[in-house]
Order: sequence, then structure tokens, then C-alpha cells
Amino acid sequence: MRLMTYSAIAAAALSTTATAQDDGAFVTFQVLRPELALKMAEAAMISCREAGYQVGVTVVDRFGVPQVFLRDRFAGVHVFETSQRKAWTAVSFRADTIDLDLTTRPETISAGIRFISEALPLGGGKMVISGDGSLVGGIGISGAPGPDLDDDCAEAGIAAIEDEIAF
Repeated sequence: MRLMTYSAIAAAALSTTATAQDDGAFVTFQVLRPELALKMAEAAMISCREAGYQVGVTVVDRFGVPQVFLRDRFAGVHVFETSQRKAWTAVSFRADTIDLDLTTRPETISAGIRFISEALPLGGGKMVISGDGSLVGGIGISGAPGPDLDDDCAEAGIAAIEDEIAF
């Protein structure tokens, strides 16, 4: 029996994955311009304010890195952390957080997601998808009296830039 060296194992692994992927050395991806991220955040915050809610809004890029955070003047201090975690969760798991709330409840097969420190499967986090189906960011809202209402405000934010990301 012959033992493989670490470099041989790595080379074998790379050759296996290379056949399943594009031959190029680089990948391309799309992210929101900061101006669009800000426009989306402002629209979401205004939607919540008009409904009588004081919220915080975070927009993250496709990797979960924050681009924008806005907090309305009377929103609670917790909205910074919760809006960011909702946006991060949406892009990380490629799912809206209101859906993750249902699929990660105790006794479900995905309940362990709730133990990941950054994950927050609670409504108000949504993926931002371009017209060609690419994930370009996420938005998280916190501060409305219910996660479903946070979700509605996130949808209003996305709707504000929908035409510009339709491609």
C-alpha cells in the first residue's frame, strides 16, 4: 500500500474540482453600488416610519459585509446588531430569514443553524437578487413590532431599486 503525500492529495483534489468548474483563473460577480445600497436602506426606513415604526436598516454585499446602516431617530439600540445579523443570515444561507425561522425551529433537521453565533433566523432579512438571478446583497430590518412587519419594510426597500437591478 502506497501512502500519498499531502501535495499529491491536494493536487488530486484540485484536479477533481477543476473539471467541475470553469477553466478560468478568476470569477466575476456583481455587487450593489453604494448609492443603490443607500437608496434601498432609505426607502425601507421611510416605509417603516410611514407605518409608525422606528427601525434600523443594514444593507450588506453578497458576502455579508455591511455597506450601509441607517437608524431612525427613536429606534432601539438593539437594531444595529439585529438588522446586521438578519442581512448577514439572508446572504449566508441564501434564504429570506422569515423562511429560515420556519425551517430551523427546534426538532427540525436544520435547527442547528440557530447555534451559529451570527445567524438570526427571524423575519426581516431578505436577499437582494438581480434580474439575472444573481445574489447581489442582503437587507436586514429591525425595530418594527413584529418580524413580518420588518420583512414588509425590507420588501419596500428592494422594490425601490428593483428597476435598477433588473439588468
